[in-house]
Amino acid sequence: MVNKVILVGNVGKDPEVRYLDNGVAVAQFSLATSETFKDKSGVRQTRTEWHNIVLWRGLAEVAEKYVKKGNPLYIEGKITNRSYDDKDGNKRYISEIVGNEMKMLGSKASNEGTSASAASAPAADTAPETANEPLETDDLPF
Repeated sequence: MVNKVILVGNVGKDPEVRYLDNGVAVAQFSLATSETFKDKSGVRQTRTEWHNIVLWRGLAEVAEKYVKKGNPLYIEGKITNRSYDDKDGNKRYISEIVGNEMKMLGSKASNEGTSASAASAPAADTAPETANEPLETDDLPF
């Protein structure tokens, strides 16, 4: 069985980071993903889904330093469900994405420290650039 989620979206609010008694960091924030489609009458519609993201330990510390509201972000992790009692004693249920890999997307100028994972993998954007070759835009799929 597999429980794996990959999301690419925009951060909805700055991460809230707290430290447990044993010093372990936990970050929580929302992530918006959107899809655009045409409805039955041909009108273009956009549907946005909001996801609750939870990051632990080193990833939480990276999020605390570098992740800001509006940043484009790649999150890989698993779906978890839990319940809690609210202040009125009502049982509430919540679904969360517990991330084990995170990559900051967008320009390097706005994202210093662009990649992080549970294993602290190096950034994957270190491919050498090819000099003097123009970008062929006719073959792009969009």
